[in-house]
Amino acid sequence: MNTPPGAERTDGSSVQIGALVPLTRPGWVQAGQHLLAGLELAVREVNDDGGIAGRPLELVVRDTAADPQRAAAAVDELARLGVAALAGEYHSVVARAAAARADALGLPYLCSSAVLDTLTEQPTEWVARLAPAQSHGWQIYADFLLGTGHSRIAVATQPSVYWASGARILRDYLAPRGGTVIELDMRALAPAAVCDELVDNRATALLLLVGHPEPAVSIVKSVRRDRRLAEIMIGAPAGQPEFAEWATLLGDDSAAIPFLRYLPERLSPLGARVETALRERLAAAPSFVAFEGYDTVAVLADVLRSHGADRTRIAASWPRVAVEGTRGQIRFSRMPGISVWQWAWTPVQVVDRDPAEPDRLRILHTG
Repeated sequence: MNTPPGAERTDGSSVQIGALVPLTRPGWVQAGQHLLAGLELAVREVNDDGGIAGRPLELVVRDTAADPQRAAAAVDELARLGVAALAGEYHSVVARAAAARADALGLPYLCSSAVLDTLTEQPTEWVARLAPAQSHGWQIYADFLLGTGHSRIAVATQPSVYWASGARILRDYLAPRGGTVIELDMRALAPAAVCDELVDNRATALLLLVGHPEPAVSIVKSVRRDRRLAEIMIGAPAGQPEFAEWATLLGDDSAAIPFLRYLPERLSPLGARVETALRERLAAAPSFVAFEGYDTVAVLADVLRSHGADRTRIAASWPRVAVEGTRGQIRFSRMPGISVWQWAWTPVQVVDRDPAEPDRLRILHTG
């Protein structure tokens, strides 16, 4: 597990935050890079502003590589190193493993990006989350589907707690409203065979509940090339098209695939300033994941300044947080069916890439 140069200090002079980030395959590397850029930018700004009561804030970064066991081991290591709190992680199944370990060890964890409703099996005081719960965001996506006339919806799925949860949310929400969800098991179907299933089932939309880049990219290419499916909408609620890699891999086929992202229609002055700094750091337009990273450190720095680095006091402070983030004021509360302290809610958008200009994102629906 690699730590970037200068990110780890062992002389006891710094206040340390452990950061869990997917930086190598099979993790979603570009998402990890954006998350880390946001975390690092906020740490730099905290330190430029005097740190935590005069002590520098330090990130101790661990690459999870989308591996739950590796993440759990990293939590154990970071706890031994004496970090005050944990931050980060993008992949829901990985964050769930990290949250369970943090809860068992009594280590505060502010989850940046993972959306699975049940991050922990039982309610916990130790874990809080910035990203909206999957049920919240995906129900907004389902409203978008219904509003655009789609009621026969196929979902291409792979085995995963996250994908199974997403399919269930869609089915439970759409069924009472006249919608039908047809599941296509990608263990049994080649991407080309998906096209026949879509025709046979008279689906008007196909949602990609599968891994990136594969099989998602191959499915899109197969569907786009099938003349029988010229009118079908492809969707990706999990956000695969958010990152530039999607457009690079798919070219013109990357456009007009609606996905969820967690940004307001208009950024605040803070958000606009952070966007400029992130764009410079990434040499690309920052995704919502980069803003999640920045906001994570903004919250933890505020808590550390107010309550010190004692782990128990940090965890006890979640319900009293009131921090101006890049996407609105952040407060945590208890929400039905959610096992952690939750920001309810970050802004949610359904967006796609403009076919006329794939680098430009169009807002299609807000919730």
